[in-house]
Amino acid sequence: MEEICYRPIGIIHSPFKAPKGTPIQPPGGEGVEGKVEVFLQFAEGLKDLEGFSHIFLIYHFHLSKEPSLTVKPFMDDETHGIFAIRGPSRPNPIGLSVVRLARVQDNVLHIRDVDIVDQTPLLDIKPYVPEFDTREVDKIGWLEKNLHRLPSSKDDGRFSK
Repeated sequence: MEEICYRPIGIIHSPFKAPKGTPIQPPGGEGVEGKVEVFLQFAEGLKDLEGFSHIFLIYHFHLSKEPSLTVKPFMDDETHGIFAIRGPSRPNPIGLSVVRLARVQDNVLHIRDVDIVDQTPLLDIKPYVPEFDTREVDKIGWLEKNLHRLPSSKDDGRFSK
């Protein structure tokens, strides 16, 4: 299969200057503010985005170390397959976060509930629509017994270069 290459459409700015200490999911970053600087050549694509309260940010985990197919995630003491966790050291280091969109100012998105390291390359933005994106689930795997750890879980550096 042919290699797939993406180029950043912007940069995510946050108060988190290194992976260590960064919240591991948006609920852990509740209230944390950040900005998304969309490169000017893509700014026209922001038209009508301000009508959404939440957006998906799809980004490149630029500081993650080489992937391993089995890892110990932040919220468990046992090893799991990389595709059963949301950690950054993946075969394709792509991140996904749902953040609150506070406002759009020219080519800058002001966001809240940030769990992303400063200077992270942005690959795409999509509007969050509950009717499309919310599903009732029957099970959440190994996280069922560990979800209570989320509010206090922070990156401890184990997946960083």
